[in-house]
Amino acid sequence: MKSGPRDADRTLGYPTRKDTEVKLPRQTRVKNKTPAPIQSTAEHLIREARDRQSVNEFNSARRVWERALEVDYRNHTLWCKYAEFEMKNKFIDHAWNVWDRAVTLSPRVDQLWNNYIRMEENLGNVAGARQIFESSSFAIMKSNALDTYNLSAWINFADFEMKMGEVDRARNVYERAVEIFLADDHDEAEQLFVAFAEFEEMGCNCKETDRARCIYKFALDRIPKGRAEDLYRKFLAFGKQYGDREGIEDAIAGKMRLQYEDRVRKNPMNYDTWFDYIRLEERVGNQERVREVYERAIANVPPAEEKRYWQRYIYLWINYALYEEVDAGDLERTRDVYRECLKLIPHKKFSFAKIWLLAAQFEIRQLNLSGARQILGNAIGKAPKDKIFKKYIEMELRLGNIDRCRKLYEKYLEWSPENCYAWSKYTELEKSLDETERARAIFELAIAQPVLDLPEFLWKVA
Repeated sequence: MKSGPRDADRTLGYPTRKDTEVKLPRQTRVKNKTPAPIQSTAEHLIREARDRQSVNEFNSARRVWERALEVDYRNHTLWCKYAEFEMKNKFIDHAWNVWDRAVTLSPRVDQLWNNYIRMEENLGNVAGARQIFESSSFAIMKSNALDTYNLSAWINFADFEMKMGEVDRARNVYERAVEIFLADDHDEAEQLFVAFAEFEEMGCNCKETDRARCIYKFALDRIPKGRAEDLYRKFLAFGKQYGDREGIEDAIAGKMRLQYEDRVRKNPMNYDTWFDYIRLEERVGNQERVREVYERAIANVPPAEEKRYWQRYIYLWINYALYEEVDAGDLERTRDVYRECLKLIPHKKFSFAKIWLLAAQFEIRQLNLSGARQILGNAIGKAPKDKIFKKYIEMELRLGNIDRCRKLYEKYLEWSPENCYAWSKYTELEKSLDETERARAIFELAIAQPVLDLPEFLWKVA
């Protein structure tokens, strides 16, 4: 920050920098280089400066302050005391010079910036104080020191503008801070949003509750749920205070969301928690958030390829597909969900007839019979099951495709020749078509099998 003559000195009658210019003596060569018997410390030098100050030896006192800073320029107290000395004796230009040097050497120390700003406020120099706030913000960003000197600087800046009656300027300060904190994904973004919302709610006389509500919702959509506990709590209180039913529901949902986040973080394989979490998001109705939770849930694939571990997990996929079809109305996404689920299941070890049939039934609803046949054909090839054969035959029978039904029964019996139910149903089909000889031949083949699961049932039907 560039120092210079200040109008405040002239209006208040304080001496200016020109009036108080100090000519320090030329440095001389030190002849005796032996250590002094008593070594000086910053504390000794401060006491010496105060002693000289009490008899108005200002130039001598300044020399002592400068010596102290040479000893320990990182001592923030030294800078503050030095500037106070100048201000107390109304050498404002000197005080400005001290503060300028202090914040240049230690730009990440909030105490120096705050005291500098306080001096400008006491002088009534609003433009100067604003300039220091701007400079401190720039110094923070330039030094990438958000973790050291962060939230308080921006909030103090906004509070300063509020005291000056500059509501729009204060809002602008918060908006700039939000851009920076979100860009850096900073941990204190939650506190910044809370302060911003409270500023809109109570900080200005206009009571901008709609603005505050928008800020809360904007923040809740962007801050990771594990770091938004205080934000949810504040939003819930806000909704109760202003009687906003939608806001209250959102806040309650937010509180429950935090609980679910904590539970799935501790045990991501607890699929019941994921189901509860998904139902919450579906009630809220934010489509993108519902999809996000579904995607996070199905990413937790059971660690072992044993069916008992997958039985609950597979319903996440089923519900996801039904959500996309029924609620979101996105047919391509529905198809993708079924496709990805069927790719994931280790069919050589176990499979799920339900997911094959649901995928096929979805294609039938879209009047895509070839797609349905392809799915059911893949099911028979990769993981044949009674239920799949039965439903496939039932579909073809309703469509009047008798030859397809015969071929399916043949495949069914090749896979399970001991299945008396399949033999009996095959013969029933032929009898319904008055194909008596074909039905008789099928019975002959059935009783010729070396093993049958229910031979009495077959004889009864015959």
